[in-house]
Amino acid sequence: MKKKRILLKIGSNTLTKETNNLSRGKIEDIANQIQKLQDTHEFIIVSSGAIAVAKQFVKLESQREEVFVKQALASIGQPHLIRIYQEIFREYGLLSSQCLLSYSDFEKQESKTNIVNTINVLVNNNYIPIINENDTVATDEIKFGDNDKLGALTASLLNVDLFIIATNTNGIYTKESMENGAPKTIKEVTDFDALRAQVVNSKSTHGSGGMESKIEAATVAKAANIETWIVNGLEDDFMLNAMEDKVAFTKII
Repeated sequence: MKKKRILLKIGSNTLTKETNNLSRGKIEDIANQIQKLQDTHEFIIVSSGAIAVAKQFVKLESQREEVFVKQALASIGQPHLIRIYQEIFREYGLLSSQCLLSYSDFEKQESKTNIVNTINVLVNNNYIPIINENDTVATDEIKFGDNDKLGALTASLLNVDLFIIATNTNGIYTKESMENGAPKTIKEVTDFDALRAQVVNSKSTHGSGGMESKIEAATVAKAANIETWIVNGLEDDFMLNAMEDKVAFTKII
């Protein structure tokens, strides 16, 4: 039986559980879910969190622009981030690998072919690629969108079956419910223009994204005929529960 391919995008707020520290428990939760689904699903992960991890260890001083400090923090944090993933995934019998990509990699056919071939080899040999923006040389993710667009571009390139964005809300809420202080999830979306009218733009606490960047990412995925789910990654078993329709989340088809 052909496995269903999922690209899971995890933002900084999810990985830190909205604190100032990376949550090992959240990575354990992700590993536990993948282990339970591995007979029927294969996973590719796009993960933020390198800067958040580095901030636990160091405070950098610089006269340069803030973006260069963030690039330096990403350089310090990335090895720690991948080490934590590998340690925890190994405990669940899962193999993982690191892939660093930049948006420019998606502009050249040769680079795109190389990405597809390499990731297919990894997945076919039961390795879970853990992808992050190459922040040290590219500033796009730092300034705009917390890897949402990178996740969508990768999902499209690899022709995945499902794109899951793990965030800190129960999907996208209606504008009226947000204004009333009682958030109500939009469960299914087919009309992007109507959806954009509902979105209240807000940046996440630790990440650089917000709901608007997730809508843009879903637009990219939809152009490749890929369904996007926006789920609350702060909850345990968020993928399993979404698949069993036990929780509120937004499905963009």
